Amino acid sequence: MTATSLALAGLVAPAQAALLGSQVGQLLVALVAVAIVIIVGKFVLKLAWRLITIGIVVVAAFYLLSTLGVV
Repeated sequence: MTATSLALAGLVAPAQAALLGSQVGQLLVALVAVAIVIIVGKFVLKLAWRLITIGIVVVAAFYLLSTLGVV
């Protein structure tokens, strides 16, 4: 490790300990974690809705074609 990374690690560790040492700091970390989960979930659900919509259209088309005797 370089001297800069060692110095940075020496500054970050006490800051993390201070942040997680209090209840308010723990609450802040928990809220940020929940916000990240919600943001990631939002994108995943957006993709899931697109896949479900495409699936409905494909199955409906297959159903109509099979009803008409084409497939």
